Amino acid sequence: MGQHTVEKIGGTSMTRFGELMDNILIGSRKGADLYNRIFVVSAYGGVTNLLLEDKKTGEPGIYGSFAAGNNREWQEKLEATRAKMLELNHSFAGLDLDMDAADAFVNERMDGIKNCLLHLMQLSTFGHFHPANYLPAARELLSSVGEAHSAFNSVLILKKHGVNAVFVDLSGWKDQNTGSMEDTIARHLEGLDFAGCMPIVTGYAKCAEGVMAKFDRGYSEITFSKIAVVTGAREGIIHKEFHLSTGDPKLIGIDKVRTIGHTNFDIADQLADMAMEAIHPKASKEMERHGIVIRVANAFDPGSPGTLISHDYVSPEPKVDMICGRKDIVAVEIFDTEMVGASGYDYKVMESFAANNISYIAKNTNANTITHYVSERYKNLGVCLDELRRRFPSAKISTREVAIVSVIGSNMKIPGFLSRAAAALASAGINVLALDQCMRQVNMQFIIGREFFAEAQKALHAELVEK
Repeated sequence: MGQHTVEKIGGTSMTRFGELMDNILIGSRKGADLYNRIFVVSAYGGVTNLLLEDKKTGEPGIYGSFAAGNNREWQEKLEATRAKMLELNHSFAGLDLDMDAADAFVNERMDGIKNCLLHLMQLSTFGHFHPANYLPAARELLSSVGEAHSAFNSVLILKKHGVNAVFVDLSGWKDQNTGSMEDTIARHLEGLDFAGCMPIVTGYAKCAEGVMAKFDRGYSEITFSKIAVVTGAREGIIHKEFHLSTGDPKLIGIDKVRTIGHTNFDIADQLADMAMEAIHPKASKEMERHGIVIRVANAFDPGSPGTLISHDYVSPEPKVDMICGRKDIVAVEIFDTEMVGASGYDYKVMESFAANNISYIAKNTNANTITHYVSERYKNLGVCLDELRRRFPSAKISTREVAIVSVIGSNMKIPGFLSRAAAALASAGINVLALDQCMRQVNMQFIIGREFFAEAQKALHAELVEK
């Protein structure tokens, strides 16, 4: 295992680059202390939404309009995105960014993408070129430019401040060599002495299977993980805007939440299920297998060690690690009197879920009812429900919009946690519609009405953390 770390910086933090230099990249470090650190950077906050589509609202960006065939619209959005990227460049004027080089880089990439998409438009007028054949490549191309932009700027600025920074562009711009992601990483990092330079690496990495096709918007953490494994890093560090805390500081209050400090990969998976990703589950698995610990740190609190995620940590004393939840949940309830005693009923239900690529977050069953709790974001949920109604004509299939609030901890195996949680919700006037807990007792999930989503988290945090 090497002496270096691999560190990922998110997009919102990247827009505060001056603070990043003061807190992480340079700070009080000098000479050799600056190095043995590889940084994987995301696109500046909001840029990938403009390039693809808004992650929260689904509003189409350049790709969304191009895929829909709105030719004038995607070109207008491309120019608006170019203008935003140039505006971001000028926001770093005070950091001695070489503006001519930075603007030229943006214009070269955006001109290249525009020409490529115009050629694809021409090809699409011929019947032999189906959108399914070229749209994935267009999405990959557009995804890559955001990280290349932020990484290139970062290197220009760091060099002006005396750091031997190296631009490592994994985006595959005009690169005809396409292998696995591991091959791409190894080829671009080959020959670099990590002890004497600071590689600034794009969060997007071109590979034969297509990183967007495989991981979609979670690709930068996959790149981070792959680099850590390929280079044998001693530790992976994820820099976020906030600490990995016992609750959402914006909801519960930054003065009330606490930094978790230490937890394990199992708990990280539970958090990911609640859309509170400390790290993408597919990224953490590979690092866990190779014995590389992950630290989640606050980019703007450099004096804190953050939260360490390791393989076998269990809290020495019973405690709750986090209160979190999701309110984008739909309860799919199947009631069928023919279900009782029937072998394989649930298996047949899951066949329809699997065929429509839908996974569930929680599940309740009794003699004649099965309820799965799934995200409403699945666009083909309606198709799945129609299929279930055809397959089970005697069943009553209904849906309800709900929320899940979860209590998560590496050591909650003592009597009383569940009763205290339920009592806290009852005291707040919140009715528990259903609950789910496995025998391993690392996660209690309360299904509640969506209108109680915020209050439920506050009540549980007050009872199980603040007390």
